[in-house]
Amino acid sequence: MTRTWILPMLLALCGALVSTGLLLGGSPGEAVAFLLVFVLLAGVNSPLVFPRSTGALEARRRSAVDGRPVVFWRPGCAYCIRLRIRLGRDARRLHWVNIWRDPAAAEAVRAANNGNETVPTVVVAGRPHTNPDPEWVREQVSPSA
Repeated sequence: MTRTWILPMLLALCGALVSTGLLLGGSPGEAVAFLLVFVLLAGVNSPLVFPRSTGALEARRRSAVDGRPVVFWRPGCAYCIRLRIRLGRDARRLHWVNIWRDPAAAEAVRAANNGNETVPTVVVAGRPHTNPDPEWVREQVSPSA
C-alpha cells in the first residue's frame, strides 16, 4: 500500500525542499510557484486521482454482470493518468484494478502482454486491449449507460 504513495511523497518532498531553498534565497514568488507545481504533480500521480480500486476477481465478476470494462492500472503510470483524465466522469463507470495491490491482477496483465506488466490494460468482454485510445474506451462504456 505504501508503494503507491512513494512517487507522490517524493514529489511533494522535492517541491518543499526546492521551495525552501528559493524562499531562503529571497524569491518567495518562485518558491510558491515551484511548490504548487510539485504538489500538483504529486496529486496527479497519487492514487487519489483514480476511482477506488477493486480486486481482479471482484472486477471481473462485476464486469460480467454489468458489461463495463475492467482497467488494470498502477500509480505513476503516465498512460494510466492520460486515460483517466481523458475519460473524465466516464472513468467512474469502469472497474479499476491496481496491479500493485493485487498479485492476481498483475498476473492477468502479464498473461495478456507477453509477460510484461504493461498498463493500462483494458479488458472488454473478456478481451484485453493494451493502452487503448481513451475515445475507444469511452465508446465501450456508452452503450451500457
